[in-house]
Amino acid sequence: MTTLLRACRRPAIATTYTNSYLRASTPNGSHDRRLASTEAAAAAATVQLSNASGLVGFWQTLSNSTPVAYMQDALIQIHDYSGLPWWSSIVLSTFLFRGVVTLPLTIYQHKITARIERLALEMPAIVEELKREAAMAKQKFKWSDKQTTAVYRRSIKKQWQSLIVRDNCHPMKTIIVLWGQIPLWIFQSVALRNLVYMLPDPTTLQAQITATEMTIGGFGWIPNLTVVDNSYILPVALGLLNLSIIELQSMSRTRPPTRLQKISTNVFRGLSLVMVPVACTVPSALCVYWVASSSFGLAQNMLLLSPEVRRAVGIPKTQTELSQPYDQIWLKIQQRVGLTEQTPPADKPAAK
Repeated sequence: MTTLLRACRRPAIATTYTNSYLRASTPNGSHDRRLASTEAAAAAATVQLSNASGLVGFWQTLSNSTPVAYMQDALIQIHDYSGLPWWSSIVLSTFLFRGVVTLPLTIYQHKITARIERLALEMPAIVEELKREAAMAKQKFKWSDKQTTAVYRRSIKKQWQSLIVRDNCHPMKTIIVLWGQIPLWIFQSVALRNLVYMLPDPTTLQAQITATEMTIGGFGWIPNLTVVDNSYILPVALGLLNLSIIELQSMSRTRPPTRLQKISTNVFRGLSLVMVPVACTVPSALCVYWVASSSFGLAQNMLLLSPEVRRAVGIPKTQTELSQPYDQIWLKIQQRVGLTEQTPPADKPAAK
């Protein structure tokens, strides 16, 4: 049936779909009832679309936007060409998009961070030189302490900026991954939601076919991807994966966290917990996507801890890099859960 539904997307055989599939003679008229059910769902979705306040304004604009439309088409094409069930197609598309978009940006982010860290090693010598120059200038030009301090600070800022320009590593580039990951997450989430609810036009044949495929495109305990996961397995898995990513980043630090880092870590922990009840209320197709995306993120973070992988992708070596990251993180996990009282040994400084 899935193969036939895919074929029905082609305009040339749309009539064949209507005449041969939907009107096929079966015991108890099951296909006729399915057609009636699909048409009823389309009509209900049309009413909801016109009345629901959630799709008014921004959300309606986002749902009907060009990027979301392209994403919907890409998801359908991946599903059709791969021949996989919808849950596998969602996982495949997630890994594909994240591998093409967010993985290169994450590697670039690590490169910029490493360059900035290496630049910071040059600053102490520059600072000492500027201190001597400021002291000499104060005596020569009879500057006040206030004038001397102002000139000294401007000189440090200028020297730091010149180093940033020299190595092309502006600190703002460290958040470049967010500009790729957040839009991708939003567009794919909205696109999947549109496919489930037959949006933006529930009356089209393609929308109805895709939604019907979704009802039988699940796996295991969630055969129907258009309904919520009543077992709560996927929502809980999503929360655990997101918390694992946050804790992994926290445990991979070699320096005490700053106040801002502590606050941001706690904020993201809270958001990870908030996503659990949210995931309990959305169609399983979205849960599958979110879990797949978080799984990719966790694997990506684990992989980029390895010094060998970092060298392979061109990330410079730094002093704060863990030489044995997996052993150290495992020891920290054991310490947190109380399996051992041993304090993780200090990591060997990386070569400059």
